[in-house]
Amino acid sequence: MSTHESAPGHVPLWNIANILTASRLVMVPVFVAFMFLDHPAWRFAAFAVFVVAAVTDRVDGELARRRNLVTDFGKVADPIADKALTGAALIVLSMLGELWWWVTAAILVRELGITLLRFAVIRYGVIPASRGGKLKTVLQVVAISIYLFPLPEPLAFLAHVAMGAALAVTLWTGGDYVVQAVRLRGRSSGAAGG
Repeated sequence: MSTHESAPGHVPLWNIANILTASRLVMVPVFVAFMFLDHPAWRFAAFAVFVVAAVTDRVDGELARRRNLVTDFGKVADPIADKALTGAALIVLSMLGELWWWVTAAILVRELGITLLRFAVIRYGVIPASRGGKLKTVLQVVAISIYLFPLPEPLAFLAHVAMGAALAVTLWTGGDYVVQAVRLRGRSSGAAGG
C-alpha cells in the first residue's frame, strides 16, 4: 500500500462533513457584515446566510454518521462552529438593540464555559453533543432566525418566547455537560488508580 492510500478504517481529516463545518465558520463574518449594512435587503441576506449556515450543521452531522466520517476534529470543531455562528448573531442583535444583553451574556458564558470544559477533559475523552445539546442548538437557531426575519409588530413577541425557551434549555444542558465531564474524569482517574 502506498503512503498516499488511506488505511482501512481511517477517516481522512478533510472529509465532506468537516469541510461543511469549516465553511460554516467562514460564513460567520459574512453574516456579521450583512447585519451592519443599512438596507432591508441586507437584513434578508443576513437571514439567508444564517439559515444556510445553520442547515450545514444538520447536513454535516448526518453525513458524518451515515458515511462513517466521524472524527475527533469534527466532534470538537462542530460545536465550536455552532457557537461562533449563534454567538455572533446574539452579539450583533444586542448591539443593534434587538435583544437584551443579559440574555446574550448568559448564553455566551454557558457556551464558552462548556467549550473550555471540553478542552479541559479532552485527555480523558471527548464529550459528544447530547440530545439536549442538539435541542438547545435548534431552539437557539429558531429563536435567532425569528429575530433576524423582520416580522410585523404583533408577531414580534414570538422571538422573545422562542429565545426564552432557548435560554432555559441552554442553561439546563450546560449543567448536564458539567456532570458528564465530572463522570468522565472520575472514570479515567478510577481506571488509572485501578
